[in-house]
Amino acid sequence: MRTVKQVSDLTGISVRMLHHYDKLGLLKPSKLTEAGYRLYDDEALQTLQQILFFKELDLPLMEVKEIITSPQFDKMEALENHKKLIILKRDRLNDLIELINKTIKGESAMSFKEFDMSEYYNVLEEFKRENRDKVIRHFGSVDKFDEMIEKCKAAEEKIAEMAVKEYGSIKKYAEAVKNNLNNSVAMTKAEQIDEFKKDCFYERNPELKELYKKLTADLSKDPSSEEIQQIAGEITSIAKRDYEAFKNELGDYYWLSIVRFYSVFSEELEKLDKENGGVGMAWINERYGSGASKFIGKALETYLGDYEPKLETLYKKLTADLNKDPSSKEIQEIVSEIVDETQKQHEALKVDVGENYWSYQAEQYLSADSIIKKAMDKKYGDGAAKFIGEALKQNKCCI
Repeated sequence: MRTVKQVSDLTGISVRMLHHYDKLGLLKPSKLTEAGYRLYDDEALQTLQQILFFKELDLPLMEVKEIITSPQFDKMEALENHKKLIILKRDRLNDLIELINKTIKGESAMSFKEFDMSEYYNVLEEFKRENRDKVIRHFGSVDKFDEMIEKCKAAEEKIAEMAVKEYGSIKKYAEAVKNNLNNSVAMTKAEQIDEFKKDCFYERNPELKELYKKLTADLSKDPSSEEIQQIAGEITSIAKRDYEAFKNELGDYYWLSIVRFYSVFSEELEKLDKENGGVGMAWINERYGSGASKFIGKALETYLGDYEPKLETLYKKLTADLNKDPSSKEIQEIVSEIVDETQKQHEALKVDVGENYWSYQAEQYLSADSIIKKAMDKKYGDGAAKFIGEALKQNKCCI
């Protein structure tokens, strides 16, 4: 038998931590003396060894407790699994050491393949197992979700790069993905918007069905005419009356996304129709005539008037003169407003973003090949993305 102090000296685990293990029911002493002192036998030390193996693999203590107290727990099988996993961890650490040595020597070593992505994939697999209905509802089928995972694996190094740069580590990124997948606010919002789309495209709402039919009866009419605008107003009123997505403070923002969906993504609607086997009916352009989708979009956008999301207004203001100094007080004040407004949206939707979110965004704006760089240059003019990126780098949000 060994005292708690002797076990501490032998293992390097503090007395306080051994007391904590006892309190959790993870490692109980084999015996208590009459004075109340803890004593541990060889079997207890073997259990402690198992606990330390699991800790080395970054498993939470309560999970370790569930594993080692399970009637199915096999110590020898666990040791074999520990060996395999620790060898993998050792090999990964050796790769990281090699990468660090190359970087120290000044060699070009911009590689992220050495980072372990298993936690990220575990999160996706766990979500699939525990939320089959959600997976089918949001991805169409479990097979499509699996296809998405395979695409992630094909782009593993890019995802690892983003995760490390924006979130600080793969582990933090995996935790954020888990939170966002289980985010009832964001999921509910997506479901609400999807409900409206289906009601419109599949004619499940009788009132909307008649109004769309009336709106597109003559596509040669002026979308801004009084007659068309009256119908557009009725459609907008029904959407804001009957669908939760368009009722809160972000309602107009989401309604604008629907409006733009008609005018910008008419080809996407046709593609979705084909992917879903037509579901017994055609999409907007086929049902109401060529160009109907854009006509509806123009009519609804005209009815919206001069509404513009605050973030769009701020980005227009930021890029109004690309000759200005990105570090100037005027530009930095606009950037701070953009950061604050974006943060409000993230909080409203309970979206978990990385601690280095803005520095990573700045990097994307400055990257010649990034999608966001191309999109911003197209929207606000050549050089806009570079200007935004440099302005962000000067802001306290990136420090």
